[in-house]
Amino acid sequence: MEYFLNDLQKTVKQMARTLAEEKIMPVRAKLDETEEFPWAIMKALADTDLLGVYIPEEYGGLGGGCFELCLVVEELSRACSGVAVSYAVNSLGAFTLLGYGSEQQKRKYLPDIARGQKLTAFALTEETAGSDAAGIKTTAQRSDGGYILNGTKRFITNGGEADLYTVIALTDKERGIRGASSILVEKGTPGFSFGRKEKKMGIRTSATRELIFEDCFVPAENLIGRQGAGFAQAMRLFEMSRPGIGAQALGLAQGALEAAVEHAKERIQFGHPIISFQAVQHMLADMATDIEAARALVYAAARTIDSGARNINLESAMAKVFASDVAMRVTTDAVQVFGGVGYMRDYPVEKMMRDAKITQIYEGTNQILRNVIASELRKKKAF
Repeated sequence: MEYFLNDLQKTVKQMARTLAEEKIMPVRAKLDETEEFPWAIMKALADTDLLGVYIPEEYGGLGGGCFELCLVVEELSRACSGVAVSYAVNSLGAFTLLGYGSEQQKRKYLPDIARGQKLTAFALTEETAGSDAAGIKTTAQRSDGGYILNGTKRFITNGGEADLYTVIALTDKERGIRGASSILVEKGTPGFSFGRKEKKMGIRTSATRELIFEDCFVPAENLIGRQGAGFAQAMRLFEMSRPGIGAQALGLAQGALEAAVEHAKERIQFGHPIISFQAVQHMLADMATDIEAARALVYAAARTIDSGARNINLESAMAKVFASDVAMRVTTDAVQVFGGVGYMRDYPVEKMMRDAKITQIYEGTNQILRNVIASELRKKKAF
């Protein structure tokens, strides 16, 4: 379908596709097997300026927004979802700074993020705070000239690899979640260490670790925005980032469909390529239709965000839920089209099916996001 991309959007989409085909596809199986963080690919993304695609030009970026970010994530995910999420999570720290950071913080960090000299991560999740994000227990006690952090964050993407972490911690325990704040913590800060690297079903090249804070002092200037606004900032951030998960799921599904179509053309059974059989044709047709519907929804949600709309919870949640459900269906069907070989690790669809599952879980499980969608519907007076 025609989405009327402008020159910048066409350029970044083509750059991301070329990089994915030349740099990611040849090594994706190895990265999955070794669980090695894709530093060489991250450097290639930095060299092409794609790490700064959503950062304003005044801070060294390309001046795009959520939509341009989604275009890149989609193309990277078509090759490897694990690489794509390592890239995409870098935007979480940048978006928080862009939305709530001081001018001094923006000048200090955003140019390095845009150039790929600083990788970022976002730390909200804890053992007691998953779907119930308000259950955080990590504290940031006010001290002379700064804050002392104590607690543990869990399942943090880019954990241990990133240089800069946006940490949501309680600066006022008495106020509960209304006393949570966003605080920047740099790798190497005394009292800040990393726990185990998680062994995951999919997206194995992406690093997922615990963050451990033990009397970790950070200066007061590392507070993002006002004290006590951290939870609201995080919820707004997720509204902006969920189309990115939708784009990850979308690209993953697209890659699986392309692999399934090619295999169906080449696989001969009963004297004919299996794509000539109506049962296979209908599977492929449904896969392609679902993907196109997901693309329309993800793109529309991203463009709505870039328009400056304030209430984007409904569109954002819909884009993530629908696209991730499509990714799970499409990759499962792709394995079915491949048959026995599709279950083998020598073929890419086995990995794609494993990778797809997480898109239904992180940045809000699809069950929780359906609650969000229903809640937004209750508030609407007209459609």
